Amino acid sequence: MTTTRSNASTMALEAFTSSQPLTLGVELELQLLDTHDFDLTPRSEDLLRELVGHSGAWDVKPEITRSMIEIGTSIQRAFAPLRDELRDLRAQMSRAARKLNIAISGGGTHAYQHWSEQRIFPTERFRYISELYGYLAKQFTVFGQHVHVGVANGDEALWLLHALSRYVPHFIALAASSPYVQGVDTGFHSARLNSVFAFPLSGRAPFVLTWDAFGQFFDKMTSTGVVQSMKDFYWDIRPKPEYGTIELRVCDTPLQVDKAAALACYLQSLCRHLREERPFEPAEDDYLVYTFNRFQACRFGLDGEIVDPKTKQRSKLRDDIIRTLARIEPHALDLQALDACNLVRESLTEGNDATWLRQQRREHPPMAALVETAAARWMT
Repeated sequence: MTTTRSNASTMALEAFTSSQPLTLGVELELQLLDTHDFDLTPRSEDLLRELVGHSGAWDVKPEITRSMIEIGTSIQRAFAPLRDELRDLRAQMSRAARKLNIAISGGGTHAYQHWSEQRIFPTERFRYISELYGYLAKQFTVFGQHVHVGVANGDEALWLLHALSRYVPHFIALAASSPYVQGVDTGFHSARLNSVFAFPLSGRAPFVLTWDAFGQFFDKMTSTGVVQSMKDFYWDIRPKPEYGTIELRVCDTPLQVDKAAALACYLQSLCRHLREERPFEPAEDDYLVYTFNRFQACRFGLDGEIVDPKTKQRSKLRDDIIRTLARIEPHALDLQALDACNLVRESLTEGNDATWLRQQRREHPPMAALVETAAARWMT
């Protein structure tokens, strides 16, 4: 059976839709758990049926395996309404889950599920991915937070995408919540991203700064038959022309919705600082240290090191976030995001969710008890 698509079915890159700059949308991939053993359970179709009549402007849809579900917020502009929508979403989902005798949890990985037991959700795209990537598709039962930020045009989207590259480790370390894989402490704060790295079209976007140049790259890729649409790129940050956004994809799903909202508004404030002050111009050489910085954040979390691509100076990631929070504070104030940035600041002292999970593991030795505690943290 062939796993490539006909070149005749490929499409030219669509025009970039203009959207209001700095608007936000948040997507969360969530775990569905059996309340008896707290392993993953393939109940996404049941939960989707239960949520058909939900109130609110948010969206809920399946993910690649049946033990996952993805929720997406409406377009938001400030921390408080984004947080409130996520809380409402959590409350309605939790009620529906309890009717079905299942639990829902955040976290970037399930602590002890086995990929071979997962079932692909029956859609054409998910079947195609399964045929193309083999067992990697089931190993992709990992859970992330994606944040969309509105931009006015494609050129601005690409500039901002590359300017944000040096801050990618911030979001990996702050959101990290996946220390355990298949019952083992991996030593990583974000082991989820190791599953993403396995895909051939993951990593960083090509260094182009105009939408026309990106269109030429896209045409070359589609002509090979390797790529059909933007969905085929699993980059850390990718443009979404149909939405008029850039999409940050490196965050593990947090264990609490308030933290998910805070991370989104930290990104929003950072984007405003970059686009209005232009403290530097992104360059191809920025990526010389990109993989190292990214690895440090995945492996060591907030205690990792980061190398400045311009000065070549090395510092603790936690310290770099503290300096960044100070620089963006005026923008956070204007965006009504100070509370969000304060939550980020507090997490630098308390530690990320990976640290919390390891602490809980010491207090509750059985892995099932750890997952049950994490689910309670998300649902209440």
